[in-house]
Amino acid sequence: MSITQEMTQDPVQVAKDYVHRVYETVIQRNAHESEFHQAVKEIFDSLVPVFAKHPVYMKHGILERLSEPERIITFRVPWVDDQGQVQVNRGFRVQFNSNLGPYKGGLRFHPSVNASIIKFLGFEQIFKNSLTGQPIGGGKGGSDFDPKGKSDGEVMRFTQSFMTELSKYIGPDEDVPAGDIGVGAREIGFMFGQYKRIRGGFEAGVLTGKGLGYGGSLARKEATGYGTVYFVQEMLKDAGLSFDGSTVVVSGSGNVSIYAIEKAAQLGAKIVACSDSNGYIYDPAGINLDTVKRLKEVERSRISEYVKEHPTASYYEGCAGIWSIPCDIALPCATQNEIDDESARLMVANGVKAVAEGANMPSSLEAIEVFLENGVLFGPAKAANAGGVAVSALEMAQNSMRLSWSFEEVDAKLHEIMTNIYRNSVKAAEEYGHPGNLVVGANIAGFLRVADAAIAQGII
Repeated sequence: MSITQEMTQDPVQVAKDYVHRVYETVIQRNAHESEFHQAVKEIFDSLVPVFAKHPVYMKHGILERLSEPERIITFRVPWVDDQGQVQVNRGFRVQFNSNLGPYKGGLRFHPSVNASIIKFLGFEQIFKNSLTGQPIGGGKGGSDFDPKGKSDGEVMRFTQSFMTELSKYIGPDEDVPAGDIGVGAREIGFMFGQYKRIRGGFEAGVLTGKGLGYGGSLARKEATGYGTVYFVQEMLKDAGLSFDGSTVVVSGSGNVSIYAIEKAAQLGAKIVACSDSNGYIYDPAGINLDTVKRLKEVERSRISEYVKEHPTASYYEGCAGIWSIPCDIALPCATQNEIDDESARLMVANGVKAVAEGANMPSSLEAIEVFLENGVLFGPAKAANAGGVAVSALEMAQNSMRLSWSFEEVDAKLHEIMTNIYRNSVKAAEEYGHPGNLVVGANIAGFLRVADAAIAQGII
């Protein structure tokens, strides 16, 4: 039956059938890619009311086009370790959608990286970037290389080899990568240097998250963590709550976590726990951020070292237990699927009032249902953690104009962007029959901007 014939039927059922058909095709084409399936299902399900109200999006095959990457690049990355042994890793770049601008999305260096993870991240990035209101499309990349425990020389040799191949596919007006898990200032610096060496010119806008001395933006390293807190601040305000006097648990201890802790503390919260990939610390006296910054940003140590300096703190092996700590506000800022339905139920039982995702897809679909069913304020990743890519877009703008804005200017723009993301998500949720559901609202608000651009640009 054609879509034209289906229009005479119940529009909601027609929309559900359409979404189901496209999702089944995604599953068949991308077998065994569970993370990608999860990301697609979460977004697809929330778009049913859009297709029921505006069947033109079905006619133009928007879902079919959005769920298929424009380009997937996989490549070999050979490099030599400090013992003179040749190592080979695999590199990825998924250029998912360019309807709104050049592909934009981070590079992740972690042993877990595979095609499914890069595709789920790239797919999410389409909608996240759309929500920022900035002219950027969606992409993602990375490698199964593990920078943990590697020397600076090894990291340099790997990143130079990685960029030698990646440089063929990126550029300030084509594809602009940034950092993600395992890719910080050191890795960005080495990659930028190699890109400059290959191209023979200083194209500052090709990477974001750069050092301030060579085209980086003030407030970029703080942006994702600060942005998450700004989003939550608006969410709490509407519910008559605030960070002031609240107890907060933040998973992770990387860039996002550190600056979420910093901004939440500035707003009067007490942060009592954070973690790394080995385990977590609980400090009922409140986490000492200076210690965490030194351990993680300077010494590159494990979070377990914290307890040697702070007798009020305890360290626990494993990461899942961090969600057993009672708190008012939870900010999962570590990695995907770190909160399952069991952890979510425990958090609800312990009285959590708000959860916002600083990481990408840290809550399983079942966990999200638990939060929503129990009236927990929930900020989904594509909205709550969009601050990093928003300021990356501001970095691109500064590079294009060959000027730098002050920290205060960038921070003010970030705050405005996060407030707008929240308000637009609330508005979309109300307009399409799901008031208060920011998962649905963020997905719809992000989708509409991309979908309208896709229709305007024709079948491409």
